[in-house]
Amino acid sequence: MRIYLVGYMGSGKSTIAKSLAYRLSLDFVDLDRYIIEQQGMGIDEIFQNHSEQYFRELETEALIELSKRDNTVISTGGGTPCFNGNMDLIKASGLSIYLKVAPEMLISRLQSSHTVRPLVQGKTTEELSDFVNMSLASREPFYSLANITIANPSRDVTKIVEILSYYNENIN
Repeated sequence: MRIYLVGYMGSGKSTIAKSLAYRLSLDFVDLDRYIIEQQGMGIDEIFQNHSEQYFRELETEALIELSKRDNTVISTGGGTPCFNGNMDLIKASGLSIYLKVAPEMLISRLQSSHTVRPLVQGKTTEELSDFVNMSLASREPFYSLANITIANPSRDVTKIVEILSYYNENIN
């Protein structure tokens, strides 16, 4: 079993994926952390020293590697499904869950986050709002291809486990 969590940055993918993996007794991999460990530098450094395109290529390579691991919950980066046919790979190699969060909540979470996020770093509230709304609209068609969509997900993964159980019994 391979489960991918997709959604915009700040949607809770890493936190929920970690809890879900624990609850289901599966391994957990955060795709961004995986890339950081492989490259020996942070995402922000990769963006600064190379480019976003270079990062997206690394992301796809890492996703291909992880798509071969069994019994794993993978937290993808916010843009992962939107580049290089990655959503096709995600769908072909596992079950995908879209954590759908309202733009206002995402903006609030991103403003209070301690995580360095190169795409939103240094933006004013208005710039951040414009960026989130615009980029979320362009990413939504990719996210919506996920097998399951969970709106306003809770950190308590009980509901997600119930949904997965139902999905496996009745749909899959």
